[in-house]
Amino acid sequence: MSFNKVQAERLDFLLKEFKEDSVHYRDLEVGDNYEEKRMALRSLMNIRGPRPMREDVVNIQDEFLTEETNEKGVISLEQIATVAEQYGSKHIFADKISIWQGDITRIQAGAIVNAANSQMLGCFVPCHRCIDNAIHSAAGIELRAECSHYMNRRKMQYGSRYEEPTGQAVLTKGYNLPAEYVIHTVGPIVGGVLNHGHRQDLRNCYKNILKCCVENGIRSVAFCCISTGEFHFPNAEAAEIAVETVTDFLKENESEFDRIIYNVFKDVDRELYEKKLEKEAG
Repeated sequence: MSFNKVQAERLDFLLKEFKEDSVHYRDLEVGDNYEEKRMALRSLMNIRGPRPMREDVVNIQDEFLTEETNEKGVISLEQIATVAEQYGSKHIFADKISIWQGDITRIQAGAIVNAANSQMLGCFVPCHRCIDNAIHSAAGIELRAECSHYMNRRKMQYGSRYEEPTGQAVLTKGYNLPAEYVIHTVGPIVGGVLNHGHRQDLRNCYKNILKCCVENGIRSVAFCCISTGEFHFPNAEAAEIAVETVTDFLKENESEFDRIIYNVFKDVDRELYEKKLEKEAG
């Protein structure tokens, strides 16, 4: 039995089970095309609330997502050059910092960073292009369940209307991701003019994520471009804050880290980080 046939059978099984699990989409009609089926499964996973699922279904989901990640290609730290190696950077921590452009769900680091929203349950919009959706989709339904457990504890402590504050760091397992952990942070939303509060909130995101790493013995972390997408933080200032905050933190905690990666998806962000790290001594 070939690898592709195994994956196709897993996909058919999962699609059947997730449709039956759904209240509104049990009769969803899906074409025979593999990609159509895959999009339908991801959509059903995205909209699904954090409730229990049969163990055998979760096990097949884990096998399916793990194979899918392997097919995409896991990126190890050894495959990601430091800015010293890549650009000859003179930054004070050039041998510990990297810029890597691509899919953050492929990175095999101690942790990857998720730009979450204040509900902390992931994105419920089917196949949305935000990083929150991508990370939850690749990790599997266990990630939403753990986030829900965290939020339920918080609501018991602070009340039913509790929302996760901006600038904090919440640690969960990585499940089917190559990364061991996910660190979730709610970045500032810039609805109008950028102000001091927005800047300080973003600094807190980076600082608290790094503190979380130190407290949990996580020696490598891949940052996404927090708040620059759906939350509209200006890219150039976000990159400046990211580099400055990490640099300041490493001055006191250099021995705690092997690698810090700025993961970028857009060319504009890669160029901004390159400019910041190629030329500055830190």
